[in-house]
Amino acid sequence: MATATNGGVSLHYQTDGDGETVAFVGDAGYGAWQWGWQHAVVAGPFESLVYDHRGVGRSDVPDGPYTVGELAQDLEVVLADHGVRKAHLVAAGLGGMVALQTALSSNRVASLTLLATAATGAEPELDSLRADPRDHDALRRTTEAGLSEAFVDRHPDVVDRIVAWRADEDASPAAWEAQAAAVEGFDVSDRLYEVTVPTLVLHGTADSVWPVESGRELADELPRGTFEAVDGAAHLVGVEASKDVNDRLLAFLEEQADAEYL
Repeated sequence: MATATNGGVSLHYQTDGDGETVAFVGDAGYGAWQWGWQHAVVAGPFESLVYDHRGVGRSDVPDGPYTVGELAQDLEVVLADHGVRKAHLVAAGLGGMVALQTALSSNRVASLTLLATAATGAEPELDSLRADPRDHDALRRTTEAGLSEAFVDRHPDVVDRIVAWRADEDASPAAWEAQAAAVEGFDVSDRLYEVTVPTLVLHGTADSVWPVESGRELADELPRGTFEAVDGAAHLVGVEASKDVNDRLLAFLEEQADAEYL
């Protein structure tokens, strides 16, 4: 585990594998556990980089509210600390907003893969995901809210593991509020034409937190955006449809890597 510092805020990250860097940018309130289904698949043909937003995991928890601009600066500091000139960003929810902002404000982005996100914070129903890490019942209820009913019924063991990880890594109520403020204050819907890197938008059709229409609209407005629906998946699409998401992600990343040599 390495540490980068942005204005006195320590940000913890870890890497694995070799090759072009794929940086995972997390959703509001969640720790690094959320990428447990993706980072090991990426590490090998690529280098994976997973970090904790300010407010979660082992990163510092400064007073809020936070802004997406601050969180994007955190990401740039982490990339610079690791010596990354350009990275492929894989991002979910709030992380998707951070990734979009980073693509607008820096030249460090090679491509974007955006899961269950939107260009504006006006749409998501974040309260259904919010829980105090000390409240086991709330963690279970809000974890199930991010998954389809069919997945919860088939994989109660996975739900149990996620609840345990959330109790250990997720944001405190105050940090949740700080990150939610970043979502609510974000809107780049009138600047998407400036995001010219290749972008894959993946969205579960059963996502009740971030409407699937917001993902489709996001891809339509991006100059090089492609939208792919994941049938039946809810908000935690990378968890419940991990094989499908991983196959699409790797195909997209390999396509970008191959394009650099044409």
